Amino acid sequence: MLDKDGIAKRIAKEIKDGYYVNLGIGIPTLVANYIPAGMDVVLQSENGLLGMGPFPYEGEEDPDFINAGKQTITMLPGAAIFDSAMSFGMIRAKKVNLTILGAMEVSENGDIASWKIPGKMVKGMGGAMDLVASAENIIVAMQHVNKAGESKLLTRCKLPLTGINCVKKIVTELAVLDVLPEGGFKLLERAPGVTIEQIKNATEGKLIIEGEVPEMVI
Repeated sequence: MLDKDGIAKRIAKEIKDGYYVNLGIGIPTLVANYIPAGMDVVLQSENGLLGMGPFPYEGEEDPDFINAGKQTITMLPGAAIFDSAMSFGMIRAKKVNLTILGAMEVSENGDIASWKIPGKMVKGMGGAMDLVASAENIIVAMQHVNKAGESKLLTRCKLPLTGINCVKKIVTELAVLDVLPEGGFKLLERAPGVTIEQIKNATEGKLIIEGEVPEMVI
């Protein structure tokens, strides 16, 4: 199985030269550490930054430079800082090529629940609602099952939704899956050492398996 960094490494392989990429809170922020060398990619943080770099080394943190998850970050040469209004103007105008988000649940038709657990106090959905409504390419980085061992890839989401029919691809500790337009999770790759049977047992929603499924190359 993959750890969180392994999930981030695999997702980094989905990024293409020239992309503008938004990284959501959680596992997605780790993707900044694994952008392939020599690739021209601009990372956007929704709190108002273009040109985000990897996390700083210990002792080199600057508390004035943070991402949307309030983690300290670095900025690459040519980076730009601006207000939230401009940042969300970019997002709503579809200037971002790829959005990478965390999730609590994803349904087989691409719905995503990522912001609220009933009974727990939260401030609100935040910028996730703009990202899922505006992004044309959303990859979700998430754990395949919850702490109780229950699937988070569902027929229908049980938690309050952030967006509907928006997720295109999912990378978990077990697998890489496409969310098909007609519904269903198509299994593309298995994590090293993970069997098809393990993925079947961990997936509540419709799982589509065609031919031999290769292991991921990280």
